[in-house]
Amino acid sequence: MGRGKFKGKPTGRRQFSTPEEMKAGTSAARPRTFRKEEAEVEEEEISENESGEESEGSDKDQRQKGLQGIIEIENPNLVKAKNLKAKDVDMEKTTELSRREREEIEKQKAHERYMRLQEQGKTEQAKKDLERLAMIRQQRAEAAKKREEEKAAKEQKKLEARK
Repeated sequence: MGRGKFKGKPTGRRQFSTPEEMKAGTSAARPRTFRKEEAEVEEEEISENESGEESEGSDKDQRQKGLQGIIEIENPNLVKAKNLKAKDVDMEKTTELSRREREEIEKQKAHERYMRLQEQGKTEQAKKDLERLAMIRQQRAEAAKKREEEKAAKEQKKLEARK
């Protein structure tokens, strides 16, 4: 029976589970008790590791994948993961920051320091701004005084015109 030009594999026979089957736990892909079985396997591994029955050499062979199990590689650039348990963590120990992180923190602190001085009016820019503000206030006060005088002069003329 012809399936078309490039259909070499029987792709039409796939079984997909429906949402109802997944809820019921009858899907073909994964049984309902999968998590329970997985948890039991993990508990067995933990108990074996605690009892010391399993040798460390077989542990290493299990964890390595592919050719890594066959070939031992001494790579000086390889960073091995250091898994620490919560009880073994030293809270007093400080971690070393990278140069970029350190520079970024210094930059933020310098900016905060500058903004604090800016608010207090101690920087050059703040002094110039305050001088400019004082000048503007003085000009506005003079303009207001002038307007008041003009207004008073207008009222004076109106009063003289009525008499």
